[in-house]
Amino acid sequence: MELKNKKVLVTGSDGFIGSHLVEELVKEGAIVRAFVYYNSFNSWGWLDSLPKELLERIEIFSGDIRDTNGVRTAMQGMEVVMHLAALIAIPFSYHSPESYIDTNVKGTLNVVQAAKDLGVERILVTSTSEVYGTAQFVPITESHAKQPQSPYSASKIGADAIADSFFRSFNLPVTIVRPFNTYGPRQSARAVIPTIITQLLSGKEEISLGDLTPTRDLLYVKDTVRGFIAICKSESLVGHEVNIATESEISIGDLANELITQINPKAKITGDKQRLRPEKSEVFRLYGSNIKLKENTAWQQVYSLKEGLSETINWFRDSKNLSRYKADIYNI
Repeated sequence: MELKNKKVLVTGSDGFIGSHLVEELVKEGAIVRAFVYYNSFNSWGWLDSLPKELLERIEIFSGDIRDTNGVRTAMQGMEVVMHLAALIAIPFSYHSPESYIDTNVKGTLNVVQAAKDLGVERILVTSTSEVYGTAQFVPITESHAKQPQSPYSASKIGADAIADSFFRSFNLPVTIVRPFNTYGPRQSARAVIPTIITQLLSGKEEISLGDLTPTRDLLYVKDTVRGFIAICKSESLVGHEVNIATESEISIGDLANELITQINPKAKITGDKQRLRPEKSEVFRLYGSNIKLKENTAWQQVYSLKEGLSETINWFRDSKNLSRYKADIYNI
């Protein structure tokens, strides 16, 4: 499928990955409708930071993914749907799990039900590497067992299952896209890389972190969104779950030291107990396979970890961007 002149809806387009995906789709020549979360401030999230000439090429739809009627209205006339809207913070899911079921599971049901009824040509549903839990083997392939080690990951396993059931029951042309640990400009403060960078750039010489031993497969956001687009173009991936991963890993401790080296070599790491996940909830190893993605598309990783971190640091060095973050508190 070519995306030029295709009518594409992106849910969660006001968020981190979604806003980058919208930008890339516009460059592809798609006709983009951006579904943003309705709020009384009339904020379009990260889309507000895009250049005016790019925003003028995007149709904005304000709504709530939990609202069946609003989702169906947003999807009217759309040929492709890329569903990214979700609650994603793991610590927040510990004390507000019901909101994750409403947003992630019921929200996904709203999307796939409307896609079936409206005859959408192609739909991508965004998953997460957290559904695998701590790796039982590496690299983690799509056949790895699902392990719900947090209410968040449980809600995403449920959302994936709903999407898969619509492929099997109704032949809905859906693909479950499973990015590993995406980072880059605009990522929320609850993620580890913005946490470290904002503390360093705000002048702190003692960087508060939780467990330093878990490993993550880190993918720069521009590589992630190119993965989404490559998957959408591939007819052979309809009905599949597909990782977007680098097939590499780095510990949180080594990651922190790399950022310290790039920003302020004098800084030190200190432990903060409130940042620790419950023991059985921590995912200690994520290291994903990208074989299926590479066998079915022309996708290749472009940014090395060092290059991606440098790009991210440079974005945060802009005082306008840094001022959006609260480096002095633990963001959940």
